[in-house]
Amino acid sequence: MIKKESLSIKNNSGYNINIDFRYLEEQENLPLFIFCHGFKGFKDWGGFPYMFEKFAEAGLFTVSFNFSHNGVGESGEDLKNFTRLDLFAKNTFSKELDDLGNIIDFLEQNSNNYNYDFSKLILAGHSRGGGIAILKSAEDKRISKLITLASVADFDRYSEQRKAEWKERGFVEVLNTRTKQLMRMDYTLIEDLEKNRLRLNIPKALEKINIPVLIIHGREDLAVDYSDAEMIYNTGDNSKRELILVENTGHTFGVVHPFEGSNPVFEKVISYCINFSVIL
Repeated sequence: MIKKESLSIKNNSGYNINIDFRYLEEQENLPLFIFCHGFKGFKDWGGFPYMFEKFAEAGLFTVSFNFSHNGVGESGEDLKNFTRLDLFAKNTFSKELDDLGNIIDFLEQNSNNYNYDFSKLILAGHSRGGGIAILKSAEDKRISKLITLASVADFDRYSEQRKAEWKERGFVEVLNTRTKQLMRMDYTLIEDLEKNRLRLNIPKALEKINIPVLIIHGREDLAVDYSDAEMIYNTGDNSKRELILVENTGHTFGVVHPFEGSNPVFEKVISYCINFSVIL
């Protein structure tokens, strides 16, 4: 039987990171699987909880979380709504990378309190979260395996004109087509990217990674083209990398929010992740 545990920890700046654990209680030394959501995403989005249940059933100690500045609230129904747009506006790539580091540190410090094997640490991420997972895998030797789902291959995805207008105004607004909210992003996002170019450079990070990597991407992805997956595969030593381009599916592999059920493609993606993760 799957046990689910929810907790909140403070990051280094004093902000809350909400975390869910899912795992089989009766087994020991479970591989530790951490999942990073993407832009305008959250741990309870769409089919993610269903996927995490499947991972846990397969024997993975599954950790999902909300980045501290992803804009989702902290309790009750707020965990599925963007009620903290003030935090969303101030989010940066470095903040997300540091949040992930805080979580890994917490899991290492508490490894004696749970039934996971910290030495078997798998890091996964979807879309922008995939980019964060790549960066962390390059800078943190505690990670054993990496999975990217529809991941970006570069964070600097904005034209010079766009950045100039952004700087002049101080922010841009993006429409959440599902909630109809205008979500502000401060220019601090670009300042962070420019100030921390070396740390936030995904191609450079890929050149440093020599752990096993599974790269999954839909060929019909309209949000992040599958050429990003090919770049992830081909940048650096790819002798330990596997690239799976899934036909006839897009950025979220056919699942939506609110969750309306799984589909054969999503089940395949889940199986790919499990098969890659459980053999360590």
